[in-house]
Amino acid sequence: MDKTHGPIQEEYHAMMNALAEAIDKVFNGNKEGADRETCFVLLTTRFGDIKEGRVNYISNGERSDVVKTMRELIARFEKDGKL
Repeated sequence: MDKTHGPIQEEYHAMMNALAEAIDKVFNGNKEGADRETCFVLLTTRFGDIKEGRVNYISNGERSDVVKTMRELIARFEKDGKL
């Protein structure tokens, strides 16, 4: 199995879920589903290990919306020379 794909790594799983719940609560209060106003993305990786390592991902948004948002952000960074 490719070590760069799969569920959140076990050592990060509980922490990332706890952070995701807390972040969603801070930004959206008790709102749920379509009533929420703020989407977030949390990515974790080991320093210096991005090329061959894992990136753990969790979000409260739809993956397709997050991918679109990340592409737009990267395009802005590239345009601004911040990559």
